[in-house]
Amino acid sequence: MGGLIDIRLVLTQILGFLVLVWILGRYAWGPVVAQLEARRSRIAAEFDEAARRQREADALKAKYEQDLRDIESQARQLKLEAVTQGQRVAAEIKAQAQADAVARMARADEEIVHDQERAREMLKRQVAALSIRTAEKILRAKLDEPGQRELVERFIDEVDGRS
Repeated sequence: MGGLIDIRLVLTQILGFLVLVWILGRYAWGPVVAQLEARRSRIAAEFDEAARRQREADALKAKYEQDLRDIESQARQLKLEAVTQGQRVAAEIKAQAQADAVARMARADEEIVHDQERAREMLKRQVAALSIRTAEKILRAKLDEPGQRELVERFIDEVDGRS
């Protein structure tokens, strides 16, 4: 053992190591690197997909918020239209009630005038009848002036007693 290091052994080990590195590089390193690259690509694609879905979700959220604002606006508009229509209907009802009241008052006035005319007509007939009866009694009795007055006064008392 002339030297502590055996050169053949070291060369054999170096040669074995190089062969091992070459075999690993040729058969193991390529597939491992390819697998790592595939995994990196898959993860990147998943991140891209997640970002795409996030953008879609944000777009949908914005669309739904806009739709909600539109619906709220339409609801406010419908409420305003309902209030306006209610006020219009109330005004129509009020106008109709006033027109009905005026028509009833006119009919009542007409009925009053008609009743007054009937009462006058009835009064005329009664006065005419009373006058005729008074004249009949006066003609039948052929009394003198004081007797006629007394007869007329009795007749008037009779008429007042009936009324």
